[in-house]
Amino acid sequence: MSAIWDYLTGHWDTVVDWFGWHAWLSAVPVLIGLLIALPLGWAATRNPLLKSVLLTTAGLLYTIPSLALFILLPVILGTKILDPVNVLVALSVYTVALLVRVVVDGLEAVPAETIQAATAMGFTARQRVLRVELPLAVPVIVAGLRVAAVSNVSITSVAALLGVPQLGQLFTIGFQLFSTEPIVIGVLGCVLIAVVYDVLIQLGGRALTPWARAVRRS
Repeated sequence: MSAIWDYLTGHWDTVVDWFGWHAWLSAVPVLIGLLIALPLGWAATRNPLLKSVLLTTAGLLYTIPSLALFILLPVILGTKILDPVNVLVALSVYTVALLVRVVVDGLEAVPAETIQAATAMGFTARQRVLRVELPLAVPVIVAGLRVAAVSNVSITSVAALLGVPQLGQLFTIGFQLFSTEPIVIGVLGCVLIAVVYDVLIQLGGRALTPWARAVRRS
């Protein structure tokens, strides 16, 4: 334990810098992915053919190995292989692929009677989606976001093989030096980021569904 602490204090600035990069690279794609997946998922629930195409495409995209995608994106985007943009784009692709299905499942789980009641009350299609369907789908979407956030934290570390700065660099350093200290610190840092994101997403979900807390109290 003292060896781990000694390594951490001796490389504090570097570890903190990589921790910040790792947190940023894994968080931004979740937000981008959610913003893209929401309208795509909504459109899929309105068109069976589009739903089939989107869900099939999403499944295929999620099977692409992350390292291969990190290497291919510079060719497609015209960026440098060490550019963090490649990681952001790759993780955004994975996040959209995961969340599109989640959004579809969440919206389709809304009871038809509830939608009919909203329509009978005079809600327009837009009001019904924003004020009824999406709020009721929040628990399902939040569950998907939790999975996406944790997955992104894990996948981000793979970019260390390309030299992109983040906690995954500690894994390669530990392997090269046959040292467990940087590996343990890297794992703990990733776990910390994942736990923080998971808690924040859960708190956000609770804030968006105050009616759920009221139901549980009653």
